[in-house]
Amino acid sequence: MNNKLILDCTEIDCISKLRDVLSIQLLYALNSNKQIVILCIGTDRSTGDSLGPLVGEKLKFLVRDNISIYGNLENPIHAKNLCDTLKDINNKYDYPFIIAIDASLGNIQNVGKIVIEKGPLYPGAAMNKDLPPVGHISVKGIVNISGALEFLVLQNTRLYTVMHLADVISKGIYHSIIKTIGGKKLHKSSSN
Repeated sequence: MNNKLILDCTEIDCISKLRDVLSIQLLYALNSNKQIVILCIGTDRSTGDSLGPLVGEKLKFLVRDNISIYGNLENPIHAKNLCDTLKDINNKYDYPFIIAIDASLGNIQNVGKIVIEKGPLYPGAAMNKDLPPVGHISVKGIVNISGALEFLVLQNTRLYTVMHLADVISKGIYHSIIKTIGGKKLHKSSSN
């Protein structure tokens, strides 16, 4: 992957492209013996900003020994708890590999697209919040247009757009984990 890749979530091969790009990054993390942390940022109190918690909700069953997921509908990671969450993650794991997921605003022609970048994302940028950059890989879903009154734009974002992006992103992540790590290991019981 170059430093930035933009995928159209309406294209039929979007999930497989996302899977393949993330699989390469997951293999790097696994070969480096790093804990993989999927950090889903956002809040369920705003339709446009609910992308992260929706992705986390769809992926919460994927927790493995070397994969942790932070942020879902029940326990969202947002501006008020992001710094404490990052401290917890860094205290719990030595140099974790973080995949950060968040909603983003962009140009009208990019609404519904997914942006994958090497490097961090800047949560709260649309709302001029001063939050730390987060992630070794960032996955942003462009949910609506940027411009004036971003708070109202996020509040008036179509739920369909957010849900569709959440479905595609969560399926891409799921398939990348299955491709690189495999399914949950079933423990065979010994028969007497």
